[in-house]
Amino acid sequence: MDIRRRPPRPPQQRTTAHNAGTHHHAQSGRSSSSGAVDDRSPSPTPRASDALPLPLYLTNAVFFTLFFSVAYFLLHRWRDKIRNSTPLHVVTLSEIAAIVSLIASFIYLLGFFGIDFVQSFISRASHDAWDLDDPHHQNFLVDDRNPCIAPPLPKLPDPDVVIPTLSSEEDEEIINSVVGGTIPSYSLESRLGDCKRAASIRREALQRTTGRSLQGLALEGFDYESILGQCCEMPVGYVQIPVGIAGPLLLDGFEYWVPMATTEGCLVASTNRGCKAIHACGGAASMLLRDAMTRAPVVRFGSAKRASDLKFFLEDPINFDTLSVVFNRSSRFARLQGIQCAMAGKNLYIRFSCSTGDAMGMNMVSKGVQNVLDFLLSDFPDMDVIGISGNFCSDKKPAAINWIEGRGKSVVCEATIKEEVVKKVLKTNVAALVELNVLKNLAGSAIAGALGGYNAHASNIVSAIFIATGQDPAQNVESSNCITMMEAVNDGKDLHVSVTMPSIEVGTVGGGTQLASQSACLNLIGVKGANKESPGSNSRLLATIVAGAVLAGELSLMSAIAAGQLVKSHMKYNRSSKDVTLVTS
Repeated sequence: MDIRRRPPRPPQQRTTAHNAGTHHHAQSGRSSSSGAVDDRSPSPTPRASDALPLPLYLTNAVFFTLFFSVAYFLLHRWRDKIRNSTPLHVVTLSEIAAIVSLIASFIYLLGFFGIDFVQSFISRASHDAWDLDDPHHQNFLVDDRNPCIAPPLPKLPDPDVVIPTLSSEEDEEIINSVVGGTIPSYSLESRLGDCKRAASIRREALQRTTGRSLQGLALEGFDYESILGQCCEMPVGYVQIPVGIAGPLLLDGFEYWVPMATTEGCLVASTNRGCKAIHACGGAASMLLRDAMTRAPVVRFGSAKRASDLKFFLEDPINFDTLSVVFNRSSRFARLQGIQCAMAGKNLYIRFSCSTGDAMGMNMVSKGVQNVLDFLLSDFPDMDVIGISGNFCSDKKPAAINWIEGRGKSVVCEATIKEEVVKKVLKTNVAALVELNVLKNLAGSAIAGALGGYNAHASNIVSAIFIATGQDPAQNVESSNCITMMEAVNDGKDLHVSVTMPSIEVGTVGGGTQLASQSACLNLIGVKGANKESPGSNSRLLATIVAGAVLAGELSLMSAIAAGQLVKSHMKYNRSSKDVTLVTS
């Protein structure tokens, strides 16, 4: 079954046909018919011979005569040179002119008998393929043969009668094939060449298969071409998440408006209040401690002795430069920073760390690791690569190594909040905040056995910014590692607050950052795309902004808890009054 769509007819032809039909019902048949004939007369197909300055028969005669005359002349000269033992490559001016004339006449004859013929053949085939199967064009064929006779205009259908179009009939057939399993759902984009149409067909097939409606799931208004082969497979729509703005966040002397995509009431408002308190006290300062994405393959040997040999080889500083050259071939932005090994019996886990420019860098570091593994096989042929990732990285899972060694960007952000701001903006006092932070974020988290969760709600802010800016939401797991510290300073009057986040994994290129909405949010912050002047600076700035927003969120939530306002504010802003049971399934 051929499911390709026929190219749509030009809008001008459809409009002309519609206007002619309406005019036919409004006026007499003769006047409307003549108007329709004029509008529908097809333009003659241009041909190669139309560009000739002389009549066709004279031009043909000239070039035929020229071709055979110079051909005879050159053959005669060639025979004389052979008889006189004259080199064939020695030519006179007359012979050069004859050669040029021969070539020119040959090109003309080839163009006249070749190109013109092929052009007419292609034109006729194109009309056969697309126009003759068009019912509108079949009605106009009378005009092509006899333009003085008006073609019979089709009667307009009754308003209540719905005539299915060709595309809807094709779509219905494809939907039935998908439901029946004849056409795989994942192949619709490649078969149709239209991502929007593929999503619509897949959506309808899913509804028929499950018997459940997807009416509330948005379909229109999204560029499905932008996610093909990059962000999502087999799409049937897209989820709408509101985006709020917190700020301005005054960080390192610059103001930033922070986009946050969330469905939790109070979150943006609370973060905004924290930004206000920070701004009133001169802003926050950030420090980037480390910038290195990691990947850790696991390899196996026949004995622990051989595994230890590779461990010592990799950790020897003498070999690092050679391994760096091999690793850095994967990208012009990838730069190997370190190698850390851990053994479990005869299994060796190798943690590679490298900078990745403005990309988050998982693919980049994986390619570099593969280069090194291929290189090591020459000296360690008994090495068995079990997996490119052995969870010593560690990606998208709580892990002590990320909390201790860091992964991605390691950032510290701090601010000093004046006593009057704590009272007027945050509605609490310094002593209450310090005590609450010790008992909740430090002691409470320790009792719970927290791993990197010594904070109030860092994950809230990280997730909201990640979704708004096109980051990988699953990397919120390690990116939310955070310890919040609060201390009374200046004789106990002011509050020093800081957040330390060792593993923020962000990028400003690749993945979801290229989507229109997420790209707009990155542009709002001022970190859209790659920084060509200073590669990597955009992603590093984004990481510090995430930490600054977390600082604001921590400050505001802790103040709300200390003042006893948490329940009251959430009941006001985060409680839905809708009855979800009324939503039809």
